Amino acid sequence: MKFRDGMWLIADDKSVSYAEEVYTTTTREDQKAVTLLCPTRKIFSRGDTLNLATVSVEIEAQFDGVLSVEVEHFSGARRLGPDFDLYPDGRPNGHANINKGEKATAISSGALSATVSSNEHTFDIKFHATDGSKTLTSLLNRSVGFAYSPGLTTPKQVEDLSNHKHYVFTQTELGVGESIHGLGERFGAWNKVGQNVEVWNEDGGTSSDQAYKNISFWLSSRGYGVFIDTPGKIDLEIGSERCCRLQTSVQSQRLKWYIIYGPTPKEVLTKYSILTGRPGKPPAWSYGLWLSTSFTTSYSEATVIDFVSTMKKSQIPVEVFHFDCFWLRAFHWTDFVWDPEYFPDPTGQIKRMKEAGLVNKVSVWTNPYVGQASPIFKFAAEKGYLLKKTNGDVWQWDLWQTGMGIVDFTNPEACAWFTECLEKLYDMGVDCIKTDFGERIPTKNVKWHDPNVNPEKMHNFYAFIYNKLVYETLQKRYGKNEAVLFARTACAGTQRFPLQWGGDCESTPAALAESLRGGLSLGLASFASWSNDIGGFEGSPPPWIYKRWVAFGLLCTHSRLHGSNSYRVPWLVDNSSTEPENCTDVLRHWVRFKRRLMPYLYAQAVESIANGWPTSVRAVALEFPDDPTSWYLDREFMVGSQFLAAPVFEEDGSAEYYLPPGKWFSFWDGKEIAGGGWYKEKYGFLGCPLFVREGTVLVLGQEEGDGGFGYDWLSGGGEVRFYGVKEGDKSVLVDTEGTEKGTLEVGKGDDIKGLDLLQGDWKVERFG
Repeated sequence: MKFRDGMWLIADDKSVSYAEEVYTTTTREDQKAVTLLCPTRKIFSRGDTLNLATVSVEIEAQFDGVLSVEVEHFSGARRLGPDFDLYPDGRPNGHANINKGEKATAISSGALSATVSSNEHTFDIKFHATDGSKTLTSLLNRSVGFAYSPGLTTPKQVEDLSNHKHYVFTQTELGVGESIHGLGERFGAWNKVGQNVEVWNEDGGTSSDQAYKNISFWLSSRGYGVFIDTPGKIDLEIGSERCCRLQTSVQSQRLKWYIIYGPTPKEVLTKYSILTGRPGKPPAWSYGLWLSTSFTTSYSEATVIDFVSTMKKSQIPVEVFHFDCFWLRAFHWTDFVWDPEYFPDPTGQIKRMKEAGLVNKVSVWTNPYVGQASPIFKFAAEKGYLLKKTNGDVWQWDLWQTGMGIVDFTNPEACAWFTECLEKLYDMGVDCIKTDFGERIPTKNVKWHDPNVNPEKMHNFYAFIYNKLVYETLQKRYGKNEAVLFARTACAGTQRFPLQWGGDCESTPAALAESLRGGLSLGLASFASWSNDIGGFEGSPPPWIYKRWVAFGLLCTHSRLHGSNSYRVPWLVDNSSTEPENCTDVLRHWVRFKRRLMPYLYAQAVESIANGWPTSVRAVALEFPDDPTSWYLDREFMVGSQFLAAPVFEEDGSAEYYLPPGKWFSFWDGKEIAGGGWYKEKYGFLGCPLFVREGTVLVLGQEEGDGGFGYDWLSGGGEVRFYGVKEGDKSVLVDTEGTEKGTLEVGKGDDIKGLDLLQGDWKVERFG
């Protein structure tokens, strides 16, 4: 949303008013906030205070390192919900200080301060470290205001704004060389400077500027982040209207955001997760391989049994089997009734699959819509469980499902009914739910059951209440830390209900790169867990793409084989090839590798969840923020804090990767490599660029065995590797419940403290 025509002119369809000066500064009674009264023209005489608008700016200390800024035009506008569920675990105590001097008023919240200039006829607010060590950003001249579109021809038009839109905006200063990242699962360039970004959930696939998961939080390379506190539509011009500013605008009378100071990016994310919620902890078994029926394939009970039986014969354990859409009858999505033609005995089938050891868990697909062909539609409509139009009709359209309605989760009775439907699935043996869709939520001519919600805000926020409801039903049935989703849509706070996957991608190298960029961006909003469609969703992947994607997918926290109109079992991809490094062999290799990695991966996940960090894929910049190159790396990632990995995008196996400064070791042969530069190598399908950081104590478990991915990795033997370690380097040991059991620590000489915590036969190996 551009409000200007270049630097000098206002856009011809807008009228814009700016906060031109700070006229008064008022301190709140509790000494935790200041309010600035800002006229939209400079005041030189008493007469200048008449017939003009003012903007109110409130700066409030939240907790250590966090300040909120709220800009408001007309304060009489109702504050309709929904609102983000902030501080779900409680608001930390903070120390606020306000210092009013002749030249400025400063408000500090622990390590972060805002200084408001007291210079006459000036609007200047600087955000900086309280100790003066760092300036973060500023609100400078003509950086705060409001606008009308189309532009007003007379002030009297404000009497009736039915044909006008009213926006509030801020423009924070971008520093030289500053890069901006995040804003949800975005598939374009990882650095957002130069882009226009709309925070608005859409089903647009991975090859567009739309996103399924729009998160109103961005992270700066300068050690701070900004959370925009509205689930409504947000428009950002990130160095794309004024090259030196990041403009945030909303169609509203007010705009509130929080500035969060680290100073490190990992500390920023931890504070963001305090504000919006820590990520949930998925169970260890969910890190194993998920196999799907794919989407529009013609599958039945026989198909499913053949797939999981062949996988077992191929020694590729399937942790979770997923039944996608067509477990339901065509035109009946989602009424929770299995198609009797293809699945005559779903309860018995699920039981038999588990008892035969073909799968450990079962997942089914759902969405929050009901097609009118199902008798359930009439039932839900009569009960008032579906979203309505303002005239009382049920809101319907034919996009996706014929005449579909949308479950109104603001209605407690609708929530109770939906919960009952889910519980019947759990009674059949279903263990987890793929909560698909939830993006296409209408905003015009709609009436929610809750009269206190704004339809525009409900568009993004629907993702939160939809996933929260399903996640909590799983927790109630299976236990707090046994719940897991496979969700496509999200907004701020949805990281509390893991996990999310990347949505519809093509089966191409470009789509693999898009998916990685999406995962990197989403991780910067405290999403600790993430997955994607291995092999790509659309089309049929050639074997080389499939095998390279298998390597990438098994290095993510969660790994699922899923497609659209073709299956993703390996033997169908390469026509049961028996050549070396065929698809079956490659899949087996990477599944075994990930199982072996579980002692490390789950310990890293537990740490990440506690701190609000992504586990994998994790941006390299989170671990190496002082390396300028790391802020431009979107073709590689960290697996936890100690592994760096890069997918292979070329058919001939060529790979290009960057290693940050320091010593690194190839996981495959232990070769030591100096960081601080770019490298090119070729890899077979059983490898990819995978490097271990100096100072790593790595615990590796078993490649195969009983117990799936939730096996007792501390008791069955394995390998402990030391990479360039020194005294004091250590590794935390956690069990399959995520409970810390102790620490392996390097002592003097060859002394290793804590080896007695490992039971069974363990090999010890040193590199460097």
